[in-house]
Amino acid sequence: MKALVYEGPRSLIIREVPVPDLRPDEVLIRVKRAGICGSELSGYLGHNSLRKPPLIMGHEFSGVVERLGSQAEGWQRGDRVTANPLVTCGHCRFCRNGQSQLCGERNLLGAHRPGAFAEFVAVPASNVYRLEDHVSWEEGAFAEPFACAVHVCRLLALTPTDRLLIYGAGPIGLFALQAAQVYGLRNIVVADLNEARLEIVRELGGIAVTGLDQIDSTFQGGFDAVVDAVGAEITRRISVKAARPGGKVVFTGLHEAESNLQVNDMIRMETLTMGAFAYSREDFETALLWIEQGRVSMLPWVEHASLSEGSLCFEKLISGPGKVAKIMLGL
Repeated sequence: MKALVYEGPRSLIIREVPVPDLRPDEVLIRVKRAGICGSELSGYLGHNSLRKPPLIMGHEFSGVVERLGSQAEGWQRGDRVTANPLVTCGHCRFCRNGQSQLCGERNLLGAHRPGAFAEFVAVPASNVYRLEDHVSWEEGAFAEPFACAVHVCRLLALTPTDRLLIYGAGPIGLFALQAAQVYGLRNIVVADLNEARLEIVRELGGIAVTGLDQIDSTFQGGFDAVVDAVGAEITRRISVKAARPGGKVVFTGLHEAESNLQVNDMIRMETLTMGAFAYSREDFETALLWIEQGRVSMLPWVEHASLSEGSLCFEKLISGPGKVAKIMLGL
């Protein structure tokens, strides 16, 4: 089969590789669409410790069931599906209490095992989800990144009257905006320096700014909830400062490994801070349900390309994608 293989920093090559061997509990999926994630961009640049060459990346995808392992049940060849790419043990305390994303044995497709930038990908049958006929391949591939945003909003325990600030208008920030809107929020500010991405924010009904000096008196006193979807020291520091006394801040961006924060101020203001990693099974299923219900979409800002153009697409996303929220690869 054809696959886009990461072979080192800024090196993605189309190769002929063997079709994955199926374990008894796995399903072989013929990939229709696979989205490029920001974490894969850092991997492509050689800045992500999880992604070591040679590797087939890709964990946001949809496709068709091609073949079943000997013990895989519940699926038939030709079923339209997407998949939760976070593979966990299923029996530890975290998997049992609804925090499967914290499983000590977790593995991610496209990082710890071959991913979906290929004709076929092997996935545990228990991680596969059916797509309704009205859900497009692109929307099916949205389930994974949208699940990250659903997880962020669930951790924040948002209420409709909350004033929310999101730092970063990349895919996770844009999905967090839409997830918060499902929760009933309307006063949502999204900050970014990319004017093209801020156009998307406005079209989605958010308040787009390049700096907090642009917000009005509606937000005097600070934000009830803040999401840092960038992960730079400066955005983390500003996020903490922007929260009201007793406010909540979620860090989900992974751009920099370490940051200096104003801990004394956080103590005095009783700022609640937490990290948000990936999503639980419940978050993934919620994301897929909301997609099926038409509550979220990024389709107007999706660009399509062939798998053979993958390297060019990665370079475009790094250098400046313009008014594009997500690039989807397919054969």
